[in-house]
Parts: sequence; structure tokens; C-alpha cells
Amino acid sequence: MTILDHKIDFAVVLSVTKANPNGDPLNGNRPRQNYDGHGEISDVAIKRKIRNRLQDMGASIFVQSNDRTVDNFKSLRERADSKPELNKIFKSKDSSVDEFATIACREWMDVRCFGQVFAFKGAGSGSGVSVGVRGPVSIQTATSIDPIDITSMQITKSVNSEPGKDKGSDTMGMKHRVDFGVYVFYGSINTQLAEKTGFTNEDAVKIKQALVTLFENDVSSARPDGSMEVHKVYWWEHNSKLGQYSSAKVHRSLDIESNVEEPKTIADYTITLKELEGLKVEVIDGL
Repeated sequence: MTILDHKIDFAVVLSVTKANPNGDPLNGNRPRQNYDGHGEISDVAIKRKIRNRLQDMGASIFVQSNDRTVDNFKSLRERADSKPELNKIFKSKDSSVDEFATIACREWMDVRCFGQVFAFKGAGSGSGVSVGVRGPVSIQTATSIDPIDITSMQITKSVNSEPGKDKGSDTMGMKHRVDFGVYVFYGSINTQLAEKTGFTNEDAVKIKQALVTLFENDVSSARPDGSMEVHKVYWWEHNSKLGQYSSAKVHRSLDIESNVEEPKTIADYTITLKELEGLKVEVIDGL
């Protein structure tokens, strides 16, 4: 497998229909918004979905969510400890930071993509490890093109959670959703960091596939099946390590504007892509 030797930029256009794409726990789990009223999906939430898709593709993932764990480990330390080479470093008094990072990047795809902070205490007389790995794949927060409208709905629970009660008292709660919104997020893949983590051209292809199928197998009560959809993925591959253009200029070449005052579907938006000389772009439709 060949280490990535050219810069890559990408953009993803997606829509949300009657769903909560990313609740804010500090605001009653309402969909995230900035001060201008535009909706947001954090980069952390997007990376979680990419990890899940990579896991579905059979990739080895270090940071697994609790409901999608494919091994019996209940902590990141246990998962790292299960690798004999890493376990040996844990027990060593003279632990090698570079060796630890190299092994971790080789073992887990999300580590060599996004990086990871390993801060574990040593076992017995070992000194432990404190390793920070910087990953080549960077992703920005997704932001809606227009301000979003949030609908809040009161819900009740009328069942007994515990035995011994004749009748359960109604428990009130709130559920929030975005009626409709078109979001876009951008990202890039850095070749210098790819060399350090061992990120390959094959890894880049898997990242692209994960972006196209971002919301497959991602159903929940807050995000019913079909409520979130990837419409377009734009994939720019430069012809050099540093790239012909800055990522900012590449990302600005994509323009998305609404045609009506209150857009209700993706058809109410016009997407324009400005051509940059010498830079090819692959435009992929969502599933």
C-alpha cells in the first residue's frame, strides 16, 4: 500500500428533514445553532459517523461507541492493552513514544486518520505512556446554508419504570427537530501528517466511501431512517504534496444559495462549482 503523496480536499452537502442532527447537551439537547441562527453539526459528531461507517466496512477502529463495540473491551485502555506490542511498552520503564504511535497507527484506521491522545498510567513499575498522534484528516463543523427552524414537541411517558406502583405517573419531556435544512462541511487530508501516521491512498478511498454513505446504518429516534441524506460529495485531488491551491480557496469554489425565501427541499437550492485551473474535482451523488 502506497502512502498518500498528494493533498486532498473535500466537501459534503447534506440535508436534514424532521430530525435532530446533533443535539446540544448544554441547551436541552436542542439542535445546535450559532448566534446567527444557522444550524451546526460538530466535527466530533461527523467523525463519529465516519468511524461507524469505516467499522461497517471492516476497518479496525480504536474509538468504538458503546452500542457498536465489536470486542469485549469496556475501555480504550483495555483495547490498547490487548495488543502485545503495546502492552510491552506499557510495562516498560523506558517507553518509546514514537514506537507506540507507529504501532497504534498500524493497528487502528481511525488513529492514522484522525489521530488520538493516549494517556494511560503504567502497570506495576511501568511509567505508562502519554502519546499524542496528529492525524492527516481534518474536518470542519457542518453549518446550514440558511438559519434553521426548530420545532419542539412535548412528550410523555405513562408506564411504570419500577415495580410496586399501581399506576405510573406521567413523565414529561421534550423532543426537538429541524424541520428542514441544507448543511455543508469541508475537510482536507494533509500529506505531511499522512507520512507520519502511515495513511495510504487506499485509506483515502475508504474515507471517500464513508462520506458518500455517511448516514447509512445511523438510525435513531432523533434521526429516523431517511431523515438525513448526503446529496453531493466533492473530492479534489491535487497533483502535489502541498497542493496547487490553499484549502480555503478550494472550499470557496463551492457556492450554495437558496432560490426561495423558505426552502423546503434540496431542489430549492442552486449549487455552483467554480473551476480551478489544473485541479480536477470528482463530484459524487449520494445514495
